[in-house]
Amino acid sequence: MKIDTSFKTTGAGSTSSRPRAESADKSGKAAATEVTLSAASSQMAGASSGAPIDGARIAEIKLAISEGRFQINAEAIADGLIDTARGLLQAQRKA
Repeated sequence: MKIDTSFKTTGAGSTSSRPRAESADKSGKAAATEVTLSAASSQMAGASSGAPIDGARIAEIKLAISEGRFQINAEAIADGLIDTARGLLQAQRKA
């Protein structure tokens, strides 16, 4: 496989050539940019914020991993993925 070397990088101190999110008008003030999110992205953002985080459980899992006693249950992971996919498909059909 040949690596394409036609891509040129800029130095660490140079500025990016990407367009800026805000553009200045003739008076020098930055023009506002409006951003809208889809219903799906709003739903995903709301779903992730409601779950409580159990710090003690996280510490317990980290310790088990570092000690080599953490067992992965592939069947439970697969079942969870399938359940999640089913739920997403059902929600998509209702919409």
